[in-house]
Amino acid sequence: MKDIIIIGGGVAGLTAGMYAKRGGMDTLLFEKMFVGGQAATTYSIENYPGFVDPISGPDFAMKLESHARKFGLEILYDEVKEIVVDDKIKKVITEDKEYETKTIILAMGASPKMLGLDKEERFRGRGVSYCATCDGAFYKDKVTAVVGGGDTATEDALFLAQYASKVYLIHRRDQLRASKILQDRVLAHPKIEVLWDTVVESIIGEEQVEGISIKNLKTNTVSQLELDGFFIAIGIKPNNQLAVGKVDMTDDGFVIADETMATNVPGVFAVGDLRYKPVWQLVTAAADGAVGTLSAQRYIMENFE
Repeated sequence: MKDIIIIGGGVAGLTAGMYAKRGGMDTLLFEKMFVGGQAATTYSIENYPGFVDPISGPDFAMKLESHARKFGLEILYDEVKEIVVDDKIKKVITEDKEYETKTIILAMGASPKMLGLDKEERFRGRGVSYCATCDGAFYKDKVTAVVGGGDTATEDALFLAQYASKVYLIHRRDQLRASKILQDRVLAHPKIEVLWDTVVESIIGEEQVEGISIKNLKTNTVSQLELDGFFIAIGIKPNNQLAVGKVDMTDDGFVIADETMATNVPGVFAVGDLRYKPVWQLVTAAADGAVGTLSAQRYIMENFE
């Protein structure tokens, strides 16, 4: 039986694994695809403490994995099919095997909601981004566009306007859903132009984003915008399939955990982008992982001899 099983090998999961092994816990981490999570798909990272020069997402992920393995973390590349959390001893079930554990740390992360455009996935990191605060500084004096109409989209537009020469905010309706103060700031900003009743039809470019094709829903007019950067801000969706019906969640499907990362189920913790919180960033994911493991250790000390 394991002390801790971590499900998910992103920044939060790997950090949790480091702390667990360093703390002497018998720990196993499951990752169904590749370690690093969303960070591994990012073109360049320059806002993680300690990395003065930008580092590519894949390189960052490899360094995290090497660091975790240095402490002896066992990583299994296998997909978890089910978790059983009703009893004191938890179970983690894969296609071929069942594992028992004293605690589970859920670290499955989240995925950005996509528009579903051709080239969208291929150009991710080459003009397509889902995180303005991560990538905005790369677009100094360039033309960008943000898709969305909520708080995140308007905040992204305002953030990008600090760097870009022009920011288009593209929204499919004739009014924004963002808070009044954000709407006022966007509408008053000289660098931001809102394109109402508009959707993106396609991405233009051969090797990277060179522009987009847009359509006005009221007039059916199709036109093109020349762009350097294209930011999609229509939300993120938690990878919560394993947790559905097991732990409490928000209406949007994010796992509810307190400041110790504990869910409503004793012995089950949630960390990283899967957890409902105000900010989803690499550095907050790492912090969650550390706190989650320390909380799991405390739980084990208090509940197991």
